Amino acid sequence: MRYLVTGGAGFIGSHLCEHLLQAGHAVSIIDDLSSGSIANVTHLQSHSCFTSVFASVSDRLVMAELVGSVDIVIHLAADVGVELAVRFPVRTIEANILGCRSVLELSAAGRKRVLIASSSEVYGKSTKLPFHEDDSLLFEPSASSRWSYAGSKIATEFLALAYYRERSTPVTIVRLFNTVGPRQSDRYGMVLARFVRQALRGEPLTVHGDGNQQRCFAYVGDVVTGIAALAEEPAAIGQIVNLGSNQEISINELARVVVEAAGSRSPITHIPYSDVYGESFEDVRRRVPSLDKAARLVAYRPSVGIGEIISRVIDHMSK
Repeated sequence: MRYLVTGGAGFIGSHLCEHLLQAGHAVSIIDDLSSGSIANVTHLQSHSCFTSVFASVSDRLVMAELVGSVDIVIHLAADVGVELAVRFPVRTIEANILGCRSVLELSAAGRKRVLIASSSEVYGKSTKLPFHEDDSLLFEPSASSRWSYAGSKIATEFLALAYYRERSTPVTIVRLFNTVGPRQSDRYGMVLARFVRQALRGEPLTVHGDGNQQRCFAYVGDVVTGIAALAEEPAAIGQIVNLGSNQEISINELARVVVEAAGSRSPITHIPYSDVYGESFEDVRRRVPSLDKAARLVAYRPSVGIGEIISRVIDHMSK
């Protein structure tokens, strides 16, 4: 198969490219390097089945040529994370919605299979656990900018499903839950990468809030395997599917494990959310996905636990 990966020089995108190339596919990427890095794909540049274009998905001429030359489009390009959305809301909302629209328009015109990456943030403040794909979504009023990132992702989901229903575009949506691993940047609130960097430098590990909030961290290798399988699965067309891990850990415990695994003497400190995101910020206490649908569709099952993930991130960041 011939794939186009938008955001292919990013953290998840570069791992996905490796996976697809190893499976014998041809891969093209487009990335504007706003959050990705050429360094993430330097080792792929000599591969005969890999091509890269460093431009924006909003460049219609470039995108039209790329989409026209492939069988499947995987759309990962986005402004990622709540911290970025709080700091730069216009940039985040426009990039996420308009970028997705460009991908869907061109994919629909060429009758291309397309997979759109969404986020666990779309579940909002829901306390009904685990999160199922058909659950109701719960948010504060739109005046609360904390939820603007989630809102941009919900808009892309509505748009993608509208293309599926109205124009028969073969679309699949994946909701990604706290994907972590080597190459992830610690910019914009990526907690594990930030903790590892701080521990390796002997700096205090900065926990936002009381640290009792719980998350499920999924290894990037498991996630990209699920993405690739769903992109080719006929039964996944028109579906929304969670991808991640259902192994919970508190942020306090995550910090303690990182310090121990890194052999660090870093203290663990707590910073109020208001100091990081502003007075109106509120967090979600627990975020746990149901993985039943992914398991039914493509036999998805996360295989790398949090201890091994932390070890791999430490090894990568120590180099």
